[in-house]
Amino acid sequence: MDEYQTMIGMVALTMGVGWASGINLYAALLMLGIGGATGNIDLPEQMLVLTDPMVMMAAGVMFFAEFIADKTPGVDTGWDAIHTFIRIPAGALLAASAVGDVTPAWEISAGIMGGGLALTSHATKAGTRALVNTSPEPFTNWALSFGEDIAVIGGLWVALTYPELFLALLAVFLIFAIWFLPKIWRALRTMARKIGQWLGMVDKTSPESDNIQQTSSRADQLYTLKELFDSGALSDEEFEAEKRTILGT
Repeated sequence: MDEYQTMIGMVALTMGVGWASGINLYAALLMLGIGGATGNIDLPEQMLVLTDPMVMMAAGVMFFAEFIADKTPGVDTGWDAIHTFIRIPAGALLAASAVGDVTPAWEISAGIMGGGLALTSHATKAGTRALVNTSPEPFTNWALSFGEDIAVIGGLWVALTYPELFLALLAVFLIFAIWFLPKIWRALRTMARKIGQWLGMVDKTSPESDNIQQTSSRADQLYTLKELFDSGALSDEEFEAEKRTILGT
């Protein structure tokens, strides 16, 4: 039983640091560092460096910078774009460190899983923020940012305290991400096309035609067209015109 608890705790911590790194890397580093330094978290030996005062100070400064940038519409999207090259490698490194002193195969496997989770959570966050920033009001952005901060701290606490519960919640998150990320991608493409039309870089006479032409059947084309209409990418007139084109009427 003790071996099971040790194993499940290690897996939860490994997956937890990967997932949290993709959302708010510096909050994760700061929480783990403070928790380890105060004795509230039993960190693996390879992660004890996080308790070093210099590391905690650097994490604190960057957490403060991210706290401000993450709550400024537009700036947060640029911040997320830059951190694509930081959060994902860091998530992989932290996950590999979380497995402790084991075989290289375990460390590499943990790094792959941690990096994959960091990529998934980062893509979900960054894509959602980019869409929310199309709204002129900042309150949704602020609510999402505070929610993400709370989710990272609360999620890591659950991973360390109730590892089985965390792994179950993580499975729910992954299922949601698999469903949600394609929708974000389509919406971002639609938004990019609208911006291109506004700048005169895209032909306005055939909005979203590239999405529609990629589908293989009339039913698929109509389904894609309806999704674009429901997302607000097409006006009533554009929707009817594209529908007539597909139906050949």
